[in-house]
Amino acid sequence: MIGAGVRSGVLLKMFGLCVLAGVLVAALLLPMATGAGAMVNQTTDAMSKMSGSLARQDMPQVSTVTDKDGQPIAYFFQDYRVETRPDEISEYMKAAITAVEDKRFWDHGGVDWHGTMRALATNLSSGEAAQGASTITQQYVKNYLVHVVAGADNPIEAEKAKETTIARKLREAKIAVELERTMTKEEILTGYLNVVPFGNQTFGVGAAAQTYFGTTPDKLTIAQSALLAAIVNQPGSLNPNSNPEDAKVRRDLVIDLMTDPTNNKFITKEDAERAKQEPLGTLSPLGRPPNGCVGLGDGTTDGFFCEYVRDYLKRAGIDSDALKTGGYTIRTTLDRKATDAAKEAAEAQVPTQTEGIANAMAVVEPGKDKHKVRALVANRDYGNDASKGQTAYDIVSRVQPFGAGSVYKIFTAAAAIEQGMGIHDVIDVPASYTSRVYRNGNAPYTVSNADGVTPGPRTLQMALATSPNTAFVALSERVGLNNVVDMASRLGLRNGMNRVNTSGQNLKADGSNGPSQAEAIKKGNRGAFTLGYSPTSVLELSNVGATIMSEGVYCPPTPIEEVLDRHGNPVQLNEPKCEQAVSPQVAAALAQGMSKDDTDGTSRAAAQAAGWNRPMIGKTGTTQAHQSAAFLAATPQMSGAVLTYSDGRSPQGICDSGGDAPPHLCGKNGGNIYGGKVPARTWFAAMNRIHEGLPVAPLPG
Repeated sequence: MIGAGVRSGVLLKMFGLCVLAGVLVAALLLPMATGAGAMVNQTTDAMSKMSGSLARQDMPQVSTVTDKDGQPIAYFFQDYRVETRPDEISEYMKAAITAVEDKRFWDHGGVDWHGTMRALATNLSSGEAAQGASTITQQYVKNYLVHVVAGADNPIEAEKAKETTIARKLREAKIAVELERTMTKEEILTGYLNVVPFGNQTFGVGAAAQTYFGTTPDKLTIAQSALLAAIVNQPGSLNPNSNPEDAKVRRDLVIDLMTDPTNNKFITKEDAERAKQEPLGTLSPLGRPPNGCVGLGDGTTDGFFCEYVRDYLKRAGIDSDALKTGGYTIRTTLDRKATDAAKEAAEAQVPTQTEGIANAMAVVEPGKDKHKVRALVANRDYGNDASKGQTAYDIVSRVQPFGAGSVYKIFTAAAAIEQGMGIHDVIDVPASYTSRVYRNGNAPYTVSNADGVTPGPRTLQMALATSPNTAFVALSERVGLNNVVDMASRLGLRNGMNRVNTSGQNLKADGSNGPSQAEAIKKGNRGAFTLGYSPTSVLELSNVGATIMSEGVYCPPTPIEEVLDRHGNPVQLNEPKCEQAVSPQVAAALAQGMSKDDTDGTSRAAAQAAGWNRPMIGKTGTTQAHQSAAFLAATPQMSGAVLTYSDGRSPQGICDSGGDAPPHLCGKNGGNIYGGKVPARTWFAAMNRIHEGLPVAPLPG
């Protein structure tokens, strides 16, 4: 009786197996079949689109950001993946992955019927879909659904794609059969090797070769290929750096499987034995590149530039998600010589870990079609370790809550020149001046000059060089404050005037933290604007110099030379156009008006100490409490600005002791720093190196 019961159970299971196998075949071959076939048919259109997408291998790719010469400065990715072509993958890698994952890959039509029948029998016995028997083609479908279609941003869909159900298996099998009709075996295998995870946030064999061995997939050896194929099976538990013993056991098993002559690609047993004697040979630490602006190469130097690139691309049409998945190659305008020179000069004047004092510099190349950003640096390193003097906040291109002081007198002078004043016209310089137009609250607005600035009439050109406060407040009255504020925006302070509030914070879309600086200054009739108390951007200051040196043509400061898509095709960005901000005549007169600062003005001592001997324009500035100081200067070839400011939580005055001693904080009401000190010394040290090899060029006009 027991024997008869066993025979009945076996017959019942065999009958069930035949029925289920019939359903599967019907589902694969007859889309209109009932039952499971009908369930598959509900997603026929979606699967057709999906198989087409798989054939194109349109999957998330790493975007690479380079300097102007093509050297990488950053990578952005959702998954670290380097897409590779069939001819870029070692034959050993193809042999290893088929040997361990699907030894009949080269012979089946997308579904391995031998394995499927065996898996169905096991699943029928257990009552669940426990055993898979998935081919590489089916695994390609599953991994594509999980890592590309669902993706990191859709975890619910990703989980659905991993469900251990017969419905999911049927869906994969349906697409797999379709793929085998539309793609070659090499294309399918390459697609699988491009999408499958290899652990350590690494996807695809191209990235895995770099992460684990620091090589390219075409150079993978037998032992390396076998280890990567082993990791695919259990990427978490077979991490070769944390679990080398089990990883080697699995690797050697794969090597043995690679000798099977029934596989279309196999190795000799002699080669296998030699390969098993090799150590794992993985990198320590692993070679996966850092993701984002921190950590690659000169990341502590280039990170500020990288951040500006990311923000600029977002405004130009490539947002963060597209950047992380699009596989773009972004060649920037970053000049290594200029960047290193500026970084070293900034640190030489204010060492990286100087408490509470930042020293930032931007360099922009003038031009009538583009203003290319060549350097964005600071004495602070870019990074996340504050104990090392690092910051991940962009202190160079973004508006900072500190002013540039008398540098803003440039805008008053430009407005006066545009209204007909000549640079040799004489203006009064009283020791003290009480405005007839501006107010200090309910009291009259009275201003005096800085120490060392003697009263007495002088030309506008010499006033720019010696920087008397009284003369420029009076001049601002004559030309009109609104015109001065508008001139600041026209020459380059587009964000600083129009897109931030008086605290330097970006304006919100709902207007809740407005008005803009320009609106507030005009409405408040703030005559101190010409003295440069308001928040400013170092990059925008530098671009003001570039506008003057470009015959009055303003261009947005661009960090981009070109953007290529994953196929190498140029990508058109939505970039603002250049415009004639002021006439060439006004720009030339302003340049001549600013041409005496290094010979007769406030930066003379720094210029002489640096041995500077080129024509240039320049203007220094210092805020009233000596909490910040700036220097803007340019030659026809390059413009640069430096801002030195108190960047601690409780800003203080900055004291400059001169010589080799670094500046230091000296209390709320103390300070003796000026734009002609640390900022000017930083500028001349950097620009002497940047101009090496460049011809001496005359100023406009």
